[in-house]
Amino acid sequence: MRLGLAGGGDQSPVHAPFVRGMASLFGNRFVSLKFHLLALATLSSAVAAAPAWAIDCAGAPGAGNVKLEVSATNVRNGAGEVAFTLYPDDRSRFLARGGKLLRVRAPASAPVTRACFWVRPGHYAVATYHDENGDHNFNRTLLSIKEGFGFSNDAPTTLGLPAFAAVRFPVPAGGAAITVKTRYSR
Repeated sequence: MRLGLAGGGDQSPVHAPFVRGMASLFGNRFVSLKFHLLALATLSSAVAAAPAWAIDCAGAPGAGNVKLEVSATNVRNGAGEVAFTLYPDDRSRFLARGGKLLRVRAPASAPVTRACFWVRPGHYAVATYHDENGDHNFNRTLLSIKEGFGFSNDAPTTLGLPAFAAVRFPVPAGGAAITVKTRYSR
């Protein structure tokens, strides 16, 4: 159904009698209702077309913080969630229990899932994993890794975990956007 203002020229011949009839029954209330319905339809389409960055960021804006946007690419499906973990510029805290600064768990979206953080300019490291079963655990066995994972700077993981120097990256005063490639071993 097309929405137009009562008496306006944008109505189809089929809808014009309906609009005029409703306007005569309800007067300006109908015009107001049509305006609100049109505004709601416009807002709904804008929200549906909003970029994936329209999500809440971990941390708090202000106080010198800038936005760090992280995209996990190569996510193979929309099952579960992708965990984005941000580490400080301290090699002893990287991947250590209790070492994280912030974590975002975003619903998985293939092929790219996004998250963001409010941080002070400086150096950081990011680790991600695709928690396909949503159990909040990075599932692995002694011989294989069962879920997709990645590190900042696309750091290599051929024979174990990457060195901290390989995952460390700068966040300048203007903020940053980085990409983390998700890898699957199976």
